[in-house]
Amino acid sequence: MWPNGSSLGPCLRPTNITLEERRLIASPWFAASFCLVGLASNLLALSVLVSARQGSSHARSSFLTFLCGLVITDFMGLLVTGTIVVSQHAALFDWQAVDPGCSLCHFMGVIMVFFGLCPLLLGAAMASERYLGITRPFSRPTAASQRRAWTTVGLVWAAALALGLLPLLGVGRYTVQYPGSWCFLTLGAEPGDVAFGLLFTLLGSLSVGLSFLLNTISVATLCHVYHGQEAAQQRPRDCEVEMMAQLTGIMVVASICWMPLLVFIAQTVLRSPPAMSPTGQLSRATEQQLLIYLRVATWNQILDPWVYILFRRAVIRRLHPRLSTRPRSLSLQPQLTRRSTMQ
Repeated sequence: MWPNGSSLGPCLRPTNITLEERRLIASPWFAASFCLVGLASNLLALSVLVSARQGSSHARSSFLTFLCGLVITDFMGLLVTGTIVVSQHAALFDWQAVDPGCSLCHFMGVIMVFFGLCPLLLGAAMASERYLGITRPFSRPTAASQRRAWTTVGLVWAAALALGLLPLLGVGRYTVQYPGSWCFLTLGAEPGDVAFGLLFTLLGSLSVGLSFLLNTISVATLCHVYHGQEAAQQRPRDCEVEMMAQLTGIMVVASICWMPLLVFIAQTVLRSPPAMSPTGQLSRATEQQLLIYLRVATWNQILDPWVYILFRRAVIRRLHPRLSTRPRSLSLQPQLTRRSTMQ
């Protein structure tokens, strides 16, 4: 409960919006259209992924498993959060009337954190898988690659869910955010709010940073092999280039969409004097900034499937005709083997 608002539930705090403003911006059509575009994009990518998995190699099958996990996560995130947001638009953002006990708000807060962190964590897991596949091709048994990939996806989901449940255990709080259509972590000065906000930011930023580091090494290794002395015999297979192009695109999209929100959360919870008043109120500018950064982050779920759809070999060959359409029998393994015997 907020100090001056005994009539408000634990997730409800004062917001800078009038009833007239609610009526002006409460049309659900924009939110519904945004959600439908994202769902259609992810369904299209999922259908392409299912067909691509047939007859794929062990390494590519493992990578496609991670992509399937990413697309399923993005699809479910848009479906669940979009349904709640559209319903709140239809209710004129009157969250207290719809959810006086804050059960729906707590649920939405958990899934917002879950579906927000999962793409970043999966991007780091995919970068690690490709790093090992390119630089340590003999270090992993290929027979269990697909099963191991699904296990990793499951662990990522479990880790993101565990973090999302922390506010329900007393670490941080989920509250209704401006204009009243969604719930998210609280940008307050309470120790729990600060700890949870920084934990969310740190985990997301580390995932992006790890993806950048490992992808940079993987791309450098591919370029070294491609332009090496034995490039004519030992160039990377087209699928290696395709996977790294897709993974790099996913990393760039995630960085552009999520880093502004992560930085904003860290800056706000660490601000002195606190950005949130003791009554739970944020300035209008802060609330609008948070909404804008959240909308930018949501684009990640729409753009991810298009990265896979557009960065396939058929498209890459049109942009880079030197990539042969003939399958290559040798990848990175011969070059790395020769390098190790020389040491």
